Amino acid sequence: MKEVFLTDENGISPERMADAVRGWLRPYEEQHGGLKKVLILPPDLTRCYSFAGEITKVLWKELVPRGVQVDIMPALGTHMELTREEKISFFGEEIPEEAYLVHRWQTDTVRLGVVPAEVCKEASGGLFEEEIEVEVNHRLFDGGYDLILSVGQVVPHEAVGMSNYSKNIFIGVGGRAMINKVHMMTAICGVENTMGVRDTSGRKVYDYAQQHFLDGKCPLAFLMTVVVQNEKTAENGQKEQELSLKGLFMGTSRRPFEEACELSRRCNITHVGRRAKKVVTYLDPNELRTTWVGNKGIYRTRMMIEDGGELIVLAPGIAGFGENEEMEQFLRKYGYRTTAEILELYRQGEFDNNILGASHIIISSPDGRFTVTYATRPELMPKEDIESVNLKWADYEETAARYDPDALEEGWNTMPDGEEIYFVHTPALGLWRADD
Repeated sequence: MKEVFLTDENGISPERMADAVRGWLRPYEEQHGGLKKVLILPPDLTRCYSFAGEITKVLWKELVPRGVQVDIMPALGTHMELTREEKISFFGEEIPEEAYLVHRWQTDTVRLGVVPAEVCKEASGGLFEEEIEVEVNHRLFDGGYDLILSVGQVVPHEAVGMSNYSKNIFIGVGGRAMINKVHMMTAICGVENTMGVRDTSGRKVYDYAQQHFLDGKCPLAFLMTVVVQNEKTAENGQKEQELSLKGLFMGTSRRPFEEACELSRRCNITHVGRRAKKVVTYLDPNELRTTWVGNKGIYRTRMMIEDGGELIVLAPGIAGFGENEEMEQFLRKYGYRTTAEILELYRQGEFDNNILGASHIIISSPDGRFTVTYATRPELMPKEDIESVNLKWADYEETAARYDPDALEEGWNTMPDGEEIYFVHTPALGLWRADD
């Protein structure tokens, strides 16, 4: 397939995006005498700002009227299945429920092989020396698809450096071993050495797995976006957030991903001139409902928080800790501890069946350098529950009355009493780091 590298500093309009997708797809169809069956792998609702929903709708409207069977399997990873309402919100009403497939990471995968221990050792600089089993959803190989389209956003990511590309396959529709071990590798190598970096230890593992088990064996192509959020003031004086599609990259090789990473590095990493004593961030209740994904507020801002500082996470929709019952019970059992504590338990074999949960705690831990306060609605997530996992708690309504997410400006704010804070409205869309 030809490759497309479409960028526009002023933003790519929906019409231009749709034309680009159709123009990229049609020559492939003509070359292969048409398509009969296509699988789309978009992200889940926690990546609702990715424009993947809009691209999925374009693909649906382009293919289905010509008699192509289109299945849609959100790349859930370990996240919870989308409800019908969430599917409509993300992908629109036109796509019927029967078009959707569910990826179950515990049961739906087939083993393709392993990434050898020596490859993992080299990738991690000697810090992780285990082989990693490569598993993906069986439908990628036995579903009879003429084309599989992975759709998603490239943005700084805590577990792989820059999200998407083969991560959408090996994690999004992958199995337990790869999900667990790559996350632990990243945790051991250090989340601050990973975020915003393209060729990380995890990415090198994915590259090996792709070259040995997917390339030439699976009809896979990638559609990747780079998105920014612009702030504007409405007529009533309230702050509004507006998404802008800055880049669209499509193809089958690694180059579109590399080009997307370069654009994302420029667009999605905010360099703050000095560290902040207090950072306030907001979690959209329609997007983030557990600390498992809500902790983006921690690891996307941690590199600009002063030692001894405070992070306040405005979390009106948080109602649980894990995205599934296994992770919920794991986090309630262990809580958010320091890296040293978790690594000691890991070395003792404590987490043999759930090192993913252990790596999540490490990635989320401020390690005593700053405090984390979750401001929740007590009817959804009470004080006792938040404090039981070693986080601080505040009432959402009371906290939002002082730090109003609809009134604060993105970046530095000075409160009426002179307190200075740094506000991040949507942590999932970037990475904030101090220049020092």
